[in-house]
Amino acid sequence: MAAPYPQDPSAREERINRIRGLLPSSELVVTELADFFKLFSDSTRIKILFALGASELCVSDIASILEMNHSAISHQLRTLNRSRLVKSRKAGKKVYYSLNDKHIRNVLMQGFEHIRE
Repeated sequence: MAAPYPQDPSAREERINRIRGLLPSSELVVTELADFFKLFSDSTRIKILFALGASELCVSDIASILEMNHSAISHQLRTLNRSRLVKSRKAGKKVYYSLNDKHIRNVLMQGFEHIRE
C-alpha cells in the first residue's frame, strides 16, 4: 500500500524527488519497455505464448491447437521471434518454437493472476 500523501510542503518535495529518482533514467529503456508490453496486446500472440509455455511446438502444432491457418501463426511467430519472446530451433525441415526464457512465462502468469483477482 502507498504511503499517505504528505501535507508538509518539504515532505511533499522530498517524496517527489525520491519517486523521480526511481524512474528509469533513460528514455530508450522506457520506450523498449513500452514496446515489450505492446507485444502482449494481441490475443493470438497471447495464445501462442501460453501454448509455448506448456511445450515446444512447431507451426503445424500451434495452428492445430489454435484452429488457425499456418500463415497467421507464422506471421505472429516472426514478430515474437524478432522481439526475443520466443526462440526457434530447426530439426530437419521443421522449426520448433519455445519461450525464450522463464521471464516470459512469468509475465504471462502475473498478468493472468492480475485479471482473475
